[in-house]
Amino acid sequence: MLLSGPVRGSLLALCIVLLALSGCRTHREADRKMTPEALYKKAHKSLESYDFNGAIKSYEQLTARFPFTDEARQARLDLIYAYYRAGEKESATDAADTFIRENPTHPRVDYAWYVKGLVEFEHTPNAIEHVFHADLSQRPPSTARKSFAAFKTVVEQYPKSEYAHDSLQRMVYLRDRLAAYEVHVAHYYYKRGAYIAAAQRARGAIEQYDGAPAVQEALDLLIQCYDHMQLEALATQSREVYAANYAGGGRTLQADARKSWWRFW
Repeated sequence: MLLSGPVRGSLLALCIVLLALSGCRTHREADRKMTPEALYKKAHKSLESYDFNGAIKSYEQLTARFPFTDEARQARLDLIYAYYRAGEKESATDAADTFIRENPTHPRVDYAWYVKGLVEFEHTPNAIEHVFHADLSQRPPSTARKSFAAFKTVVEQYPKSEYAHDSLQRMVYLRDRLAAYEVHVAHYYYKRGAYIAAAQRARGAIEQYDGAPAVQEALDLLIQCYDHMQLEALATQSREVYAANYAGGGRTLQADARKSWWRFW
């Protein structure tokens, strides 16, 4: 019996769908028969091929089917990075927090902290921001503090980590970013006559982000606030600090023994 063109096309399409479903079922059955080692190799191969969604799927299957194996533990670590590269920031953060909580003494827990910092890291201005000269100091650093804290953990608790140096470099950027924002807010209060609030923000920038370029501006603003509030002793003391650090080329705030920005020990 001869079939019309439309009917033949429909049958062909149906055959293709059935073959695809059969193939998917075959793949699923094959995955179910895989050992932890084989599943991990499959996931890692996907990760190295930048197939992050495929890697996530395999890693999640591994951790669900073989939760107490060494491969599953490594998979949980790899998942943090896979989520991060796939743009699933919330999943990456949750995975990092879970790994840190469940494996506090793991030899690679520093990696979990490092990727946790990367997830929240606020990058330098993109191309469009460069064109329009966007001022990042006026943009609230919504996640910068979380990133800073994660990188600081790597630097302080794991100074010999292979990620410590990069964490420090990112901390420097975030320090400058956070200090600039604090000074921006301090100026906002100052212009509105809220000198106490302005002084608090300026002093906070000086104390928390020593070494940042914005600290000089913060110290100058702090002096102006003290002058307006007629706090002569504090204003005089602040002027002496300013002169010692910026006027005569003497010691810097970084050299103060109270601070350490940010040395390994």
